[in-house]
Amino acid sequence: MKKIVVLAKQVPDTANITGQAMKEDGTVNRAKLPAIFNPEDLNGLQMALDIKSKIGAEVHVITMGPPRATEILKHSLYLGADKVYLVSDMKFAGADTLATSYVLSEAVKKIGNVDMVIAGRQAIDGDTAQVGPQVADKVGFNLITYVSKLKEVTDDFVIVERDGEVQTEEIKSHYPLLLTVCEEANEPGYPNCTNIRNYFKADIAENFSPEERLKAELKGLVIPLFNAENMELDVEKCGLSGSPTKVKKIKSITLTGGDLEMFNADNTGIKMLIDDIMKEYTEAN
Repeated sequence: MKKIVVLAKQVPDTANITGQAMKEDGTVNRAKLPAIFNPEDLNGLQMALDIKSKIGAEVHVITMGPPRATEILKHSLYLGADKVYLVSDMKFAGADTLATSYVLSEAVKKIGNVDMVIAGRQAIDGDTAQVGPQVADKVGFNLITYVSKLKEVTDDFVIVERDGEVQTEEIKSHYPLLLTVCEEANEPGYPNCTNIRNYFKADIAENFSPEERLKAELKGLVIPLFNAENMELDVEKCGLSGSPTKVKKIKSITLTGGDLEMFNADNTGIKMLIDDIMKEYTEAN
């Protein structure tokens, strides 16, 4: 049975950015923003679940973030994931893609015996599409990015379609393998009612009382916490200290419509459209 790790991220809802989106140090003020499951990570999780249904697999989900990121871990359990892990430590705060990929790659190694890692193509709060490839490099896995379709999966290899710049590519790869998945790859499923009932009270250990914790552990409701200490990380490679890039400023831009002008679909109309565009461009420059 294959062991698949899905990299998931709780991200700010970029449709509802406010003036409190950034801190003075240039990092995202996540506590002040509504949070959601990164959309393409849901596609990645669905692909892992599809593979599980085809050849049998154990699906593990990792998220790196503050304690409230357990919300998407619980959602992963509702959807059918087998195990989830919270990667959280104040030493990880302010991480760029390099520091994030270091921590996540070490988390993959800590889980051990992983055959495949699946991640969304990119997160909507950064749009860098760098973390997946960087993790693949650090754990030494084959890499296929921009996966738009799972065509075939066996115990020995995977065949996928990949969106290239000018064409769709069909790629075959053996394990171990990391995929980054686009939204076109599938349609994420819905939570299972039985799973919701079973995992509704799942949480990290510190949020249970000592009496509750033992019962929760017996029921599989305690979400393991990975931190810098139990992963034995080099803290200089984590968080701000391990991040060579910094975000100086972000803006909330509202696009507004202008005047609507209609042109006939004939030579005269096309000439008028071109003249109008040239005039607007000349005036603007």
